[in-house]
Amino acid sequence: MGLIQTPLQPPPFTIKQLRDAIPSYCFERSALKSASYLAFDLVMISSLFFVASFFGAAPVWAQFFLWPIYWVVQGIFMFGVWIVAHECGHQAFSESKILNDFVGLIFHSLLLVPYHAWRISHGMHHKATGHFERDQPFIPKTRSEVTHPVLMKVVEETPLWTFIFIGTKLLLGFPLYLLMNSSSHTHSRRTNHFEPSSPIFKPKHVWDIIVSDIALVIVLLGLGWFSRTYSFLSLTKYYIIPYLWVNVWLVIITLLQHTDKGIPHYRGKEWTFIRVALATVDRDYGILNHLFHHITDSHVAHHLFSTMPHYHAIEATKHLKKILGKYYLSDDTPIVQALWKSSRECQFVEDRGDILWYKAK
Repeated sequence: MGLIQTPLQPPPFTIKQLRDAIPSYCFERSALKSASYLAFDLVMISSLFFVASFFGAAPVWAQFFLWPIYWVVQGIFMFGVWIVAHECGHQAFSESKILNDFVGLIFHSLLLVPYHAWRISHGMHHKATGHFERDQPFIPKTRSEVTHPVLMKVVEETPLWTFIFIGTKLLLGFPLYLLMNSSSHTHSRRTNHFEPSSPIFKPKHVWDIIVSDIALVIVLLGLGWFSRTYSFLSLTKYYIIPYLWVNVWLVIITLLQHTDKGIPHYRGKEWTFIRVALATVDRDYGILNHLFHHITDSHVAHHLFSTMPHYHAIEATKHLKKILGKYYLSDDTPIVQALWKSSRECQFVEDRGDILWYKAK
């Protein structure tokens, strides 16, 4: 079943009405419970690393099977850690901001994410989701920016072009977003997640950005030591390839949460917080829903109440669906098919208008 288009009429309920429909305990944050999910992921990552250390004793032909399995599975559990750190950025890990930022800084840095910088820009995304001028990632191009007869013909008729586009976005999309604000707005000066002077940030953020940068330098020095001690090939096999899988999952999940021809962007008075919080999609990733801490199948609830911890989000979603009705968006299209469909159909939006829908031609 494909995605049902976002209703044109603004939602007839308020955030308070939606919050009141959810049991109050769903908003309670427990440091101990949150830490238990993080501990599970860390135990799995450590166990996989330990097992992989014996792959060298296996026959060469067996290693061609063992390493790819390790890369995929390790990437899954590393992405679980990514999600827990993401919750820290939303202050959903615990009641303590100090603890949230401490845990988030450590574990996002270990995954080469500048914690505070990303926390700030991601917070801007949540405050302005779907706003054509103010949202952060996955800003659509307009027709005038992409309409080139030869290029559009290639995109329309060459599936290989789509395949290359998807592969590049999955592997490099997030690093390029951090490094040069790719897929977001163009600014008059250099924009990235590492310079305090970047136009994303305000003067009050200077020390947050510096702390994030220092943490990343420490992690990079640690990775450099590992490479020098055990070889760059070992670093690639144990860390870099699983790290790339983390980026792959991040882009797949976030892209499909916000990019579909049935999900609009808004300008001006057409934009309201509740309207765009509901213009996001819950999708089913099977068992990965659990390993990804339900960021996949409870994203609507997450956008409505981002400080709600993930372990309450599924129950909250059940209550929300009763009141949201047609305003609750979910899609059970197989993920690979949905990714292909989104990449082919969502090429641009029109230059004019206050409600902008993705188009392919």
